[in-house]
Amino acid sequence: MLLSALAGEDFKDEVAQSGCGQVEILALSSDSRKVVPGTLFFALTGVKADGASYARQAVENGAVAIVASHALDVSVPVVIVKDPRHFLALAAARHGGRQPETMVAVTGTAGKTSVASFTRQIWARAGHPAAQIGTTGVISPSRNDYGSLTTPDPISLHELLGALADEGVTHAAMEASSHGLDQHRLDGVRLAAAGFTNLGRDHMDYHPTVEDYMAAKMRLFRELLPKGAPAVIYADDVWSDEAIRVAREAGHQILTVGRKGTFLTLKRVEHSRHKQVAEIHHGDDIYEVHIPLAGDFQIANAVVAAGLAISTGVSVPVALKALEQLQGASGRLELVGQTKAGALAYVDYAHKPDALENVLQSVRPFTTGRVVVVFGCGGDRDKGKRPIMGEIATRLADIVIVTDDNPRSEVPETIRAEIMAATPKGIEIGDRAKAIREAVGMLGPGDTLIVAGKGHEEGQTIGTETHPFSDHVEVRKALEEMGR
Repeated sequence: MLLSALAGEDFKDEVAQSGCGQVEILALSSDSRKVVPGTLFFALTGVKADGASYARQAVENGAVAIVASHALDVSVPVVIVKDPRHFLALAAARHGGRQPETMVAVTGTAGKTSVASFTRQIWARAGHPAAQIGTTGVISPSRNDYGSLTTPDPISLHELLGALADEGVTHAAMEASSHGLDQHRLDGVRLAAAGFTNLGRDHMDYHPTVEDYMAAKMRLFRELLPKGAPAVIYADDVWSDEAIRVAREAGHQILTVGRKGTFLTLKRVEHSRHKQVAEIHHGDDIYEVHIPLAGDFQIANAVVAAGLAISTGVSVPVALKALEQLQGASGRLELVGQTKAGALAYVDYAHKPDALENVLQSVRPFTTGRVVVVFGCGGDRDKGKRPIMGEIATRLADIVIVTDDNPRSEVPETIRAEIMAATPKGIEIGDRAKAIREAVGMLGPGDTLIVAGKGHEEGQTIGTETHPFSDHVEVRKALEEMGR
């Protein structure tokens, strides 16, 4: 494809100025190590490195042109643009060309994975070949690939979307992280609808303030969702009004869901250990829906997903009936076992304050004994949330065990100490497997165990190495070893 075609109208002038519009481009890359002859190289400025430093290596490897934010001393043409990331995303979309016909994206601090999963499941129940893309990887009718990035880079994303379209997938739901939105990774995705779940403290190591964090989330509505398209917004969060304001100013169709919602109104919820019964109103119609998942936040995720499915063509009765067959996303308040005395053991991905608070509050109504929680905090991430999470655990759980999460390059003892400072009655056990065994050994009749923080993850990162580790495996192993 010619470089001028990849640029489109958005960067037509910049490419014309560079004089290389007729250069044939065979591949795109922002990693100089992956450049092959015929590649258009994007010199991106990152947190740890400036891609311009690798421009000469890219040329040596075969780059025929470079996109950068400033002039470079190289032997191939340089297209100078204000935002190379935006150019990369649009070029990746044009170079890939193929996407599922109906794409939706969901943003928010918590619930993105569940909403994407639930939306996929509703579409599938309605007869559509559907997929989801996000933190737990990619799931489609023919694949279930584990992943680690909430929002993939544009080149990988559009290669994936093309592969899904070739597979026959017509509907796909994806998570939109604040990093992904801020770094333009979703630019070029043709969205039919978008959703918002909630906003809490997260990624304060990346965003200067919570307001900046919210602004990054709102790029989904301000800039990416086509004008007039449906914006499905959970109405019961403290940031819901702001999301509604932004979406309305952008000219979208506002569909609110939840207890304060006007599109899908949640009127009544009855909680039990393994399911919830919800009364949902749509216009003059009333539906009683039996959702096979525990936790009030799962109801919130379910109605956002239903809103996205309905706004993209699924009938209301079919969408709400599909909620009765939902399977929870991996590591999201996932029941992984129980003792012979009936104590339940869950694994949950909660690794931020609001998420931990939600999951602990969700299990309290059906816990007749004690709530036991095992958790830690990741290294090289927002340090300010550590005492906050310690306070939440102390306030909402009966027994708190503080352990290691993914320490990364930080000293594990330091991370635990910062949590323990707000957890005066907490038990500190650094070895995560041992901490889980200790917690399982404490369980009595009516107790509930939450192992929080890692959820679906299959490894633990200590230093620069990631070692095999699964909370699911360790909980089941402890139950079996203790004959519980």
